Amino acid sequence: MRILVVEDEPKIAQSLKRGLELKSYAVDAVHDGDSGLAYARDDDYDLIILDRMLPGSIDGTEICRKLREEKINTPIIMLTARGTIGDKVEGLNLGADDYLVKPFAFDELIARVQALLRRPQVNLGTALTIDNLSLNPHTYEVKRGPNIIKLSHKEFALLEYLMHHQDQIISKDHLVNHIWDEDSNILPNTIEVYIGYLRNKIDRPFPKYKPLIHTLRGFGYKLSLK
Repeated sequence: MRILVVEDEPKIAQSLKRGLELKSYAVDAVHDGDSGLAYARDDDYDLIILDRMLPGSIDGTEICRKLREEKINTPIIMLTARGTIGDKVEGLNLGADDYLVKPFAFDELIARVQALLRRPQVNLGTALTIDNLSLNPHTYEVKRGPNIIKLSHKEFALLEYLMHHQDQIISKDHLVNHIWDEDSNILPNTIEVYIGYLRNKIDRPFPKYKPLIHTLRGFGYKLSLK
């Protein structure tokens, strides 16, 4: 999953970026309103963490309003030091999905991020499931049947994204954009390599189970029972 952080304090932005990356998210960070709006419009993010007070010609509330007017429905968590009821109501009315007052606990932010990224149609409690494969985004446990599967951060992020988009054909470019941030140097065959890693962990060791990862030549990949 790919997250955009728009925060004018570089230390806070870098702290958020590092913490989210440790949770297997790909993260881009910018520090002013104009850059924040441009990034949110031009890149395909799964979630935006948006500071309310930003330098530049546009602040966080105006970014939120413009995105919603343009039918960009990316989930937004608004961060602010202004925590009155009126401030919260204004932010939510402009289209923010959640509102977090500074200072905040990082664990609370992660819980809110995970809540917004859930897809109810594939949730069973807190886990994402397909057939007998389950992935818990809170505990980072992955299981095939009774077997616990250990994944790297990027393998986990790739599998989580595929599980959020079951039965959909996802192109290589789309996967790169959602799993790696813009500073990463991605080779053309990187996705093929990581798909191979996943197959070696969730499909090939279990010949009695149906294979779940499918390649559609020229189109991309699909996580499906079909």
